Parts: sequence; C-alpha cells; structure tokens
Amino acid sequence: MTTPPLVETRGLTKEFPVGSSLVRTVTRKPRETLVAVDDVSLSIERGETLGVVGESGSGKSTLGRLLLQLERPTSGDILFEGTSIVGARSNDRRRLRKRVQVVFQDPYSSLNPTMSVRQTLAEVLAVHQIGTKDARAARIDDLLERVGLSPDLANRRPRQFSGGQRQRIGIARALAVEPDFIVADEAVSALDVSIQAQVLNLLMRLQDDLGLTYLFISHNLSVAQHISNSIAVMYLGRIVETAPTDALFREPLHPYTQALFKAAPKPVPRRKTVTPAISGDIPNPIDRPRGCHFHPRCPFAMDICREEYPAAREPAPTRMVKCHLYPA
Repeated sequence: MTTPPLVETRGLTKEFPVGSSLVRTVTRKPRETLVAVDDVSLSIERGETLGVVGESGSGKSTLGRLLLQLERPTSGDILFEGTSIVGARSNDRRRLRKRVQVVFQDPYSSLNPTMSVRQTLAEVLAVHQIGTKDARAARIDDLLERVGLSPDLANRRPRQFSGGQRQRIGIARALAVEPDFIVADEAVSALDVSIQAQVLNLLMRLQDDLGLTYLFISHNLSVAQHISNSIAVMYLGRIVETAPTDALFREPLHPYTQALFKAAPKPVPRRKTVTPAISGDIPNPIDRPRGCHFHPRCPFAMDICREEYPAAREPAPTRMVKCHLYPA
C-alpha cells in the first residue's frame, strides 16, 4: 500500500468578502469577493521541503494559514497523512496543533516582550501538558541548545536578543511540541543576509535530525533554492508551476516564473545595474483578468490567453505548468 503524503491539498480555495454588508445594502452593489487562494492542489512528502514563491499578494501566506487551520477554506480539502482535517472536531484540532507548527516572519512581534525565553517555552509545554515541571526545565535547556543558544540566556527577554537569536527562539518554540510539519512564513526575510544563511542551515540541520517537513514561504528565489526540494510558483491565488528545485532553476517554464528570475537581484561587483522588473503591476485580486491572470503582463500572450485559463500541463515527469504555450 502506497504511503500518502504527509500534507496534501485538493482544490483548496479561500475567498474573503470585501466591504461591509451595510454599504452593499445602501448602494445595492453586488457582493465583491477577494479570492486569495484558488483551486490549489499540492502534496508534501514526509521529510521534504516545498518552497512556495511569488510576489506579495499572491496568496502564499493565506495558503500557509489554511494549512495551519488558522483560516477555514471556502472549498476544497486538506489531508494530513491521508485523513481530511477540514471540519475536524475540537479534540482532533488540538492534537493536530501539536503536529503542525509555524515560524513567523517577524521574530520580535511573535514573542511576548514581557516574558522571558524560559517563560515563553514553559507556557507552550504547559498548554500542551508536556512533562512535569522539572522535566519541562530540562526540555527548555535542550531546546535552546538545539537551536544554538546557551541555556544561560533563558531568563532574558526578547529585547535583549538580536534578530537572528529571536528567530532561533521562535524555532525553539515551534519545536517544543515535537511537530511533524512546520510552516515557515518568510522566516528569514527580516534578517541580515549573513544571518539568513545561518538560520536556513539551522532549519536544514533540524530537518535532518528530527525528520521535519516544511512548507517554506518566500518571495526570494535564492533563499527558496537553498532549502527546498521542490518549488511551487504562485500568482494571484493560483499555482502556475511546480517542479523539483534543480529543474526549475535550470529551466523555468511559465512566463511568470521566468520573469521572477529576471527580476531577482544579481549583484555585480563594481558595477551599478538596474534590475529589470516584471512589466506592469499585479492586477487587483478582487477583479482578476479574464483568462490567464498573467496575460496583461506576459510578453508571449496570445488570444486564447485572454479568454481561457490554461489547464495543468505536464511537459516532463514531476513538472506541472499552467500555460497555453505548452501542449495539453
């Protein structure tokens, strides 16, 4: 019997109503809807990292919140080890929270500034009823050492740490309940480049040691390349391309993916360059273009692109792209 992926989504969609009901009633305008995540189907194998990349407003963070059960999907399904978790009972959700954790973008605002590191970690262990009081103290010391911090720092508060150290504390908090799956939402984007590499290497080492599975959300292609086994490219709520990381970087297929590569900063010593941006602005997610949503910005747009959203194509094994440039 084939083992199911650790995490899988099937046709996952999340819509948000826009504007107050009172305004709609007075003006008699039809209800507007922002489609943040649209018909997303993905799978993440145990012990692997799926990177999700795209511009701001593409729906990456909403996808992460759906997998964390912080948002309820409008339609579609989320499976954890082959079992649907949408609409799970409260006891089942509580057990799931121990197995699914998050590392936030801003390591400072995600920590309580009035609590010491020891108090922060002890609270997590107490809420989930993990260990006795004495066992929790030893567990906290072990967690700090695992993320590269001295237990002697445990009585300090967040303001007494650097940004990189605070993110290590955030990682320790996520590890406290021994999760299987972690959503890292722009987890290194607020850090200096040199510190980014240290935190990425820490996440990769923890994955090897503990068998963790990651959804790694980033707008930075090079960061996603460093940590991801495969990458999904997201645009206006939809996944437009998925591929193993090496294959994607060797030959990006979708015009949007190609544009992201061209727009990525390329430092050249002693030379001032202007990085070409993706042409045009990202469309209003409340009023997405008809047909392929990328066609107003695409240099290869054809008549069919303006009328029909492309179905998924598989131009090669393990690759998927939604673009009319490729045969169905």
